[in-house]
Amino acid sequence: MDSVLILQMVAAALIAAAVYTVIGIAPGTDETATIAPVILALVLSGLQPIVILSFFISAIVASKLTDSIPVAVAGIPGGVMATPMVEHAIVLKKYGLSDVSIRKMASGSAIGTLVAVPVSLLLAHAFIPVADVMKEYANLLFFLGALFLALMCKNRWLALATIIPFALLIQGLRHLYWGVGIVPEGTNVFISFFLGITIGPVILTLFELLNKEKRNGLPRFDKKVINLSKTKHTKGFPNPFKILTKQEVGMSVISSLIGSITFIMSPVGMTIFLGEVFSSRTKDPVKKASLAIACMEALANATYIAGTLIPLIALGIPLSPMAIGPANALFNAPPVFTLKHNMHHILSNSDFIWATIIGATIALVITYFVTIKYSQQICAFVFRKIPHEAILGLFFSLVLLMAFMDAGWLNVAGVLLIGLFAGVMHRWGINYGVQFMVLYSAPWIITKLVG
Repeated sequence: MDSVLILQMVAAALIAAAVYTVIGIAPGTDETATIAPVILALVLSGLQPIVILSFFISAIVASKLTDSIPVAVAGIPGGVMATPMVEHAIVLKKYGLSDVSIRKMASGSAIGTLVAVPVSLLLAHAFIPVADVMKEYANLLFFLGALFLALMCKNRWLALATIIPFALLIQGLRHLYWGVGIVPEGTNVFISFFLGITIGPVILTLFELLNKEKRNGLPRFDKKVINLSKTKHTKGFPNPFKILTKQEVGMSVISSLIGSITFIMSPVGMTIFLGEVFSSRTKDPVKKASLAIACMEALANATYIAGTLIPLIALGIPLSPMAIGPANALFNAPPVFTLKHNMHHILSNSDFIWATIIGATIALVITYFVTIKYSQQICAFVFRKIPHEAILGLFFSLVLLMAFMDAGWLNVAGVLLIGLFAGVMHRWGINYGVQFMVLYSAPWIITKLVG
């Protein structure tokens, strides 16, 4: 590895840390919708795979460090993974401890990163001997994954009932494209369908605005006033092991280990479950909330890192909600990456290690420091100057562009149809993990149905 490539990796990680420090704070910016399209664009641009991986690791660490800030100061989650922490953050805010909430969450996230990086690399190498067996049954595993994640949803029976209809919709569109000659027969349109799912809730909301009765029935609000109380400033570089109590550090480490091992499960489900389990015996509301948010942030970050690195290094196929979601383009982005030729096949073990260390270290050093020192100033700037709609509009336009590039104008309509279905399912409580697993297993499901 030469010095020029290392400089490129460092530059990519710096850019990712800077960009996703801001995006992570913006309310409602889901990790999949904001990271996946950018990674896809970088892959298709022809950038070096190791540089893209450094960018990605830095992006997920930075976004997870900062998406807790709006939760602490305004009770508004920055992303999907920050939603489980709202209740506990509001408790701390009620006691005038928003600054404590920010420090606890950021420190838990930092510990999750420090634990997950070495554990994920070790687990990835432990899975290599059984990788061929797992690949052989990949389609079945995708289907079983869809069933498992559906059972973890709040509306589990509804989630199970939508698996086959969604698979029919996906394969039906593909066969339509083959029949009219838009794409060669046997070529699966994938990337634009994937992006249609990620932006599904936005597509559904935009279509609802075209309904006059629905639009007129929407509630109207004046400008929302958010009061930001002054926080205490810390001198020097903040130390997460001093910000957290010994109990919080211990529980955060355990949460990170469990999150790394259970990388194939739903990150949101595991975050809620373990956060409540570890804090249930604590009676004092402030101590309980502090312990819960530290554990939740640690587990969320660990799940994201492990869910990317373990399938990428050991298997080369996306077998986790994280790998199928934000990290999908690292596995499958035709024509650059396919399931038989992606980063797993291109990068060496040392490449994975260097890219992960550079990306995680830069995001930790920069974003963690900024989060602790200047969280409220950044939060105020984002709330005042960066409209949520502008960010979502940018990613929505990128999805439409990718749809046209995949299969022309007809596929733009097809992606809107996929997005409408996905948006409805998401509103019904069927998480992205189920939908992405169905997207991967759709050919296998339909083949088995027709015999």
